[in-house]
Amino acid sequence: MTASTKTGAVKGTDTGTAAVPAPAAPALDADALLDDQDIRIVVCCGSGGVGKTTTAAALGVRAAERGRKVVVLTIDPARRLAQSMGIDSLDNIPRRVPGIDGEGAGELHAMMLDMKRTFDEIVEAHADGERARAILENPFYQSLSAGFAGTQEYMAMEKLGQLRARNEWDLIIVDTPPSRSALDFLDAPKRLGSFLDGKFIKLLMAPAKMGGRAGMKFLNVGMSMMTGTLGKLLGGQFLRDVQTFVAAMDTMFGGFRTRADATYKLLQAPGTAFLVVATPERDALREAAYFVERLAAEEMPLAGLVLNRVHGSDAARLSAERALAAAENLDDIGIVDQTAGKAGLRDPAGSAVASPEDPESPPSPARSAHTEAPEHAPEPEPEAEAVSVEQLTAGLLRLHAERMQVVAREQRTRDRFTALHPEVAVTEVAALPGDVHDLAGLRAIGDRLATGSAPAGAV
Repeated sequence: MTASTKTGAVKGTDTGTAAVPAPAAPALDADALLDDQDIRIVVCCGSGGVGKTTTAAALGVRAAERGRKVVVLTIDPARRLAQSMGIDSLDNIPRRVPGIDGEGAGELHAMMLDMKRTFDEIVEAHADGERARAILENPFYQSLSAGFAGTQEYMAMEKLGQLRARNEWDLIIVDTPPSRSALDFLDAPKRLGSFLDGKFIKLLMAPAKMGGRAGMKFLNVGMSMMTGTLGKLLGGQFLRDVQTFVAAMDTMFGGFRTRADATYKLLQAPGTAFLVVATPERDALREAAYFVERLAAEEMPLAGLVLNRVHGSDAARLSAERALAAAENLDDIGIVDQTAGKAGLRDPAGSAVASPEDPESPPSPARSAHTEAPEHAPEPEPEAEAVSVEQLTAGLLRLHAERMQVVAREQRTRDRFTALHPEVAVTEVAALPGDVHDLAGLRAIGDRLATGSAPAGAV
C-alpha cells in the first residue's frame, strides 16, 4: 500500500506542542508480510541509530524459520549483524547462517556491502580485460570507488539489483546505509545520473567523441584553456587522471544509468515493501514522517512503521504524579504507614535508628565505638551509610515516576505521528534490557515484530 502525502508532518511531531488526539493506527502484520510469496524485497529504512540493522536481521531469521530462502544485505560497518548471526565476518559474498531451526525452515544468508569490491565487479563485468585494468589502476577511480560522495548508496542499489537478478533467494532484506539522511538511498541513482550527465564530464569526454581535426583543434585550444585553469585549482596530475578515467569509462556510463533506472523501478514494483524504522523520539519520528511522505511522492510501496525500543511499565496504574507524591511523603520526618507494628523513627540526618528493645537490631555506632580492637589491628573501613526502608522505597517511587513520564512522552509522540499519518500500519517493539548479540535475541525481536507487542502497561 502507498501512504498518502500529508503536509506539515515534520512540524507535527514536535513534542513541544499540545497533544493531538490520534485514532488507533492499523496494526502491521509482519508475519503476513514475510509469508507473502509475492513480496521479494523488504527495505528497512529510517534515520541513524534506530535499530535498522537489528530489525533487518530479526526479519531475516523469522522469514527463514517460516520457510523462505532469505538473504540479508547490510551496509552497517559495525559488523553487528555478523556477530549476532554467529558468523566470524561478513563480506561481499552471501554467507549461509547456521542454526536456523523449525519444521519446514528455509535458509538464511547474510552479507555486508563492500563498496569498492562491488564497483570493481561492475568494471570487470562490463569492460574488456585491458580497459578494466586501466580503470582499476587509475588513481581517480581508486579514490572514487573508495569513498566518493554517494558512491556507497549507489553501490547498495547495484548490489540489490545483482542479488535480484541472480534469483537465488525468494526474499531479499536490505538494511539501508547509515548516511546523513535515509533518503540518500533513494536519491543515489539520480545523483549518479546527474554526475554522468554533468557539463564537466561532457567537457572532458568531448575530445574523444569529436575525433579527427575538429577534435584535435578543440583539444589544443579549448582544452588547453580549461586544463590550464583547472590544473592550477586541482593539480595537473589529478586532472589527467580524471580525463583518463572518463575516457576509459565512456562506454560504461550508459550502463550505470540503465541499471540505476532498473533498480529504481524495482523499488517501485508491487513485490517490494518498505518498512520505516523509528524510535518513539521526536527527531526519529520527524524523519520517519518525512520518509513516509517521500515514499508516497515516489510511488513506492510502504508496508508500515516499526516503532522500536518502546518503554512501558507493569505498574502503569500508579501514575507519575501519585508516585512522586508518595515519595515526598516518605521524605517527610513523620509517621509512615505500615501494615504491622511501629513506624521507623529517623535521626536528624534521615537515617533509621533501630529500637533498643529489638534484639535483632545491629549495634549502634555509639555502642560499637566502645568495643576494644585488638592491638595493632588494621583500621576498620568506614561503614556505608545505612539506608532505611523509607529511603529505598522513595527512590524506587521516583524511578517509577521517571519511567511513567517517559512512557507518557513517547505516547504523545506516537499519537502525533498517527494523527498525521493514520493510514500507516504500526507495530511496536518493546525496549530490551540489553543489546541483541545472538540468534536467540534476534528471535525475540522477531516475536515482538510479529505480535506488535507494546510494552506492558503502555498508556
